[in-house]
Amino acid sequence: MTKGRLEAFSDGVIAIIITIMVLELKVPHSTELSALQPIIPVMISYVLSFMYVGIYWNNHHHMLHAARSVNGAILWANLHLLFWLSLIPFVTAWMGENHFAQLPVIMYGFVLIMNAIAYSILAYLLIKHHGENSLLADAFGNDGKGKISIGIYASAIAASFIHPWIGLGLYFVVAAIWLIPDRRIERKLTDHTNENNHA
Repeated sequence: MTKGRLEAFSDGVIAIIITIMVLELKVPHSTELSALQPIIPVMISYVLSFMYVGIYWNNHHHMLHAARSVNGAILWANLHLLFWLSLIPFVTAWMGENHFAQLPVIMYGFVLIMNAIAYSILAYLLIKHHGENSLLADAFGNDGKGKISIGIYASAIAASFIHPWIGLGLYFVVAAIWLIPDRRIERKLTDHTNENNHA
């Protein structure tokens, strides 16, 4: 089956997720600069989550661009990823409104690690569908970056039991690692196109 509907549906859900997050930002009733101080934790949470949702959208786009088709298992895996992405606005608001209290920070990390696992499952099924010698398989390789990220998330959750700010800092570290879009697939697609043009 074609991948067009999956891409369109995913883009729509991700757009709604970002919209929900921004609607959680409450506008101060005062014009004083000091009125922004109480919402600083909410803004920090929003910026972090916006980065994460943007990273997933970017990499999801590149991954599906390299795919030729999808099957039923891939559709369900994609829904599984969207489920965990859809929980980001909830844990973002919970963490920001409670000024990075321990449990919300831990739950934020749990949602992040589940997103990473869901993305890995989607990538695995796409590679399985297209074959071990496919462009996707070649581009992903052993996905060291993804495995490192899951490891840091697990460390961040554990560190949050000691102090939530340590966990929060590690969440920013993973975001920074992925902030520059993953060029593996884009690079392989460019190489593949150049090879075809010279053939």
